[in-house]
Amino acid sequence: MIKIAICDDEESSVALHEKIVRECLQSEGIGCEIKSYTQSKNLLYDITDDAFFYDLILLDIEMPGISGMEIPQKIKGFLPNVRIIFVTSHTEYAIDAFELSIFRYVPKNNLEAKLTAAVSDAAKLIELEDGQEYTIQTANRMEKIPYKDIFYIRRDGKNASIVARAGTSKVRKSLQQVFDELNAPEFIFIDRGYIVNIVQIMKVSSSIAVLKNGDQLPISRSHLQEVKRQINQFWGAHI
Repeated sequence: MIKIAICDDEESSVALHEKIVRECLQSEGIGCEIKSYTQSKNLLYDITDDAFFYDLILLDIEMPGISGMEIPQKIKGFLPNVRIIFVTSHTEYAIDAFELSIFRYVPKNNLEAKLTAAVSDAAKLIELEDGQEYTIQTANRMEKIPYKDIFYIRRDGKNASIVARAGTSKVRKSLQQVFDELNAPEFIFIDRGYIVNIVQIMKVSSSIAVLKNGDQLPISRSHLQEVKRQINQFWGAHI
């Protein structure tokens, strides 16, 4: 069940967006729970004060009081994995939306087709990331790390260090052993010393993978073309 918030100061727009979202997800066979807002301050209050959780938020940019452009930064610490779709008629904001790492920008002049595609893609990604966990178990401890929280795994002597949202955890196994146990298409080798979660890659520039947490990891020359191919293949299959 995907939890979704829709925020637009025009009630007619909220109703239309909700209709499109419900029809889209129903056709995909994906359940959803939607809460609508006509005031951005109420959305912000629910998230920051009442700890409401959302997987996906649809935001108008131009709203009185707190604009849609302000909300992503204000909720980042509360919902670090939330996907945000901007729905607006103001095309000049597209560059700013990209800088905020917004999942998708949907112009209102092509609303139904673009919003349907954006919601479908976001829902598939959310479902892909949901539920899977890597378990570290020893005589003294057991730790479960959600796949979606893993940025990368690096070779660390005789250990593999898993760098995740909550911190770094070590397991006394080779990278190949960890890779085989993960057994998931989103994890790929970019170098003999690194496995990266494709979902966490923001961009590949030259021979560097830039991740969502800001880390920059080297891609070996021998892996570069294969890494690009695997990234394209992954997103082609899942989006």
